[in-house]
Amino acid sequence: MGEALTPKRIITDKLRSYGAAKRDLMPTVEHRSHKGLNNRAENSHLPLRKRERAMQGFRSTGGLQRFISVFSAIRNHFVPSHQKHSAIAIHIHRIRSMAQWKAVTGAVA
Repeated sequence: MGEALTPKRIITDKLRSYGAAKRDLMPTVEHRSHKGLNNRAENSHLPLRKRERAMQGFRSTGGLQRFISVFSAIRNHFVPSHQKHSAIAIHIHRIRSMAQWKAVTGAVA
């Protein structure tokens, strides 16, 4: 195998420990620490962060995986589109979604 690639620069948020670690591990690499520069990396981790947050209420990863496999399939049904809606429109959307869910699952209200 070839040599490990070294990045030209590292972009992090304002946490000071990143700079200290970078000085020890990669002193020649440029370190940019700015509030907005790290957004691309942070946004790519959003689904993972949401799942980590959801994990807090589960005892095991297996239980979480079973929940996520079902929940991710029905989530779009309950969450309105990302357009601007009034609070009443969102409320009505959720009421209709819940009524449809109860009809499909046979749940008694």
